[in-house]
Amino acid sequence: MAERRPPQHEVTLLRQWNDLRTGFRDLADELLNDVEANAGLAPSSFQVLWFLVTAPEQSAPMSRLAETLGFTTAGTTKVADRLADAGFVERETHPADRRVILAVLTDAGREKAVAASTVLAKALEERVVGRIGADAFAALVDTIGALTPGSSKDR
Repeated sequence: MAERRPPQHEVTLLRQWNDLRTGFRDLADELLNDVEANAGLAPSSFQVLWFLVTAPEQSAPMSRLAETLGFTTAGTTKVADRLADAGFVERETHPADRRVILAVLTDAGREKAVAASTVLAKALEERVVGRIGADAFAALVDTIGALTPGSSKDR
């Protein structure tokens, strides 16, 4: 029986895709491990604090956190519980809709988010920008942004 294989150009393309996907995942893991080691924040906690520190009024509905970060409702609740226990977020009822629970960044949470962001920025400078240069990094960001489904360049 003859062995069926994709054409060589497809094999090359798929290998490049795999290299891109795994390389980005490994780099992201490494950068977030730096944040955890140097700022004491697990990756999921950092993602929540980063989202809140950049959100309007530094708060967001719990459902929005789950949706934006790609967490399950239960996963978001666990992370929010840990952050609340640490004093980094508080839960409040939305003033216009009592059914909606907001995660609100505290002063301590804001300080922690900024400190962790500084760790991530330094790691990015060393591991990415230092290797490929600021212009190449900006071009990479633009290229990936253009490929992101729903981006303005996708329409």
